[in-house]
Amino acid sequence: MNGIIRRLASRALSMVSRALPPHLSSWSRAMGSELAEIPDDRAALAFAVGCLRATLTLVIAARLRSARDLLFPSAPLAWSSTTMNGISARPRLLGLICGAGAVASGLAYMLAAGAPSRYLLVNLAALVIGATAWLVLTRTARARPAWAGAAALALALPILLTALFGVAADGAWRWVSVGPISLQVSLIVLPVMIVLYARRPDAIGTIGMVVAALALAAQPDRAMAGVLLAALVALLCVAPSRHAITAAVAATLAFGWTLLKPDTLPASPFVDQVFYTAFDVHPLAGLAVVIGAVALVMPAVIGTLRGGGERPALLAFGGCWFGVVVAAALDNHPTPLVGYGGSAVLGYLLSVALLPNGVRGTSGANASGSQPVTDRSTDRSMPELRVAGLI
Repeated sequence: MNGIIRRLASRALSMVSRALPPHLSSWSRAMGSELAEIPDDRAALAFAVGCLRATLTLVIAARLRSARDLLFPSAPLAWSSTTMNGISARPRLLGLICGAGAVASGLAYMLAAGAPSRYLLVNLAALVIGATAWLVLTRTARARPAWAGAAALALALPILLTALFGVAADGAWRWVSVGPISLQVSLIVLPVMIVLYARRPDAIGTIGMVVAALALAAQPDRAMAGVLLAALVALLCVAPSRHAITAAVAATLAFGWTLLKPDTLPASPFVDQVFYTAFDVHPLAGLAVVIGAVALVMPAVIGTLRGGGERPALLAFGGCWFGVVVAAALDNHPTPLVGYGGSAVLGYLLSVALLPNGVRGTSGANASGSQPVTDRSTDRSMPELRVAGLI
């Protein structure tokens, strides 16, 4: 296992070396030299994880800086605020950064707490798979997909099949086995369903949400039934419709049914109660876990504050992951991204990948068709981001 960890760390730094711009090649050589001098394999993995977390920021900053020098050589002082405005206006990009940061915080906590090495490998592999899906689904997020309802209905079927034929534990059928790994299907597909449905709530999508609610009641899964209800309530706050009301009623009934069923699953180390056990390891570990969990809803919070026509999807996304975090804090339910579990990592990054590419403000000036001067500096960030390959 130690050899696998060392090879994984070396492969990660190899990817970093290929991703960094030429003028940062010395950073790559320094990372490689530092890794070679670390005798302990687990410490080497921790170092590699830190490099991976930093690389995304370094690559984005380097490429955007190069684009700025080429396109706007006379505006160096405005670059910092312009870049931040550009990132905050793009929930997909912000969500990817927040998700990667949360996973990195969780890896640091598990490493400090002495978690099994395979736990770290599973979360890291899920991060890589989710980030790849984020790249593949870039075009899908540019417009409200016409197939969203059909996709939501199709995604409800795995949840239903899990309730009927999944792996049981203490009277709950929530998991499927993939080799030695157990995946919680609802934690992967339900956030995706919620974002798709919020972007285009229609009759077919409503059927999918009702099927998902029934499946969650049958499993039973109190946490995810509550998550579905929280997301639909958030959606109704900004975009009430007959379809959304129907879905919310089904979610309410499902959640009420799960409250009548005893939930006797014990806490699993590094999966449940992480918000509390992390502070037993070290106060900084606990703080990192809490910050990582809070970061999960930042794309929704910042995107909603900016306004725009995609508020329903952003609020539903925020309600979903806020519900997951609250459930983990209140009972023995998986702690998303900062605890062990690839299901939450995949579910978060897949749902982030389907968020809108950009959020445009709808202030009075913009609505009237005249754009303030301050907004023009924000618009100028779009060519840089395209050059960097981020949109």
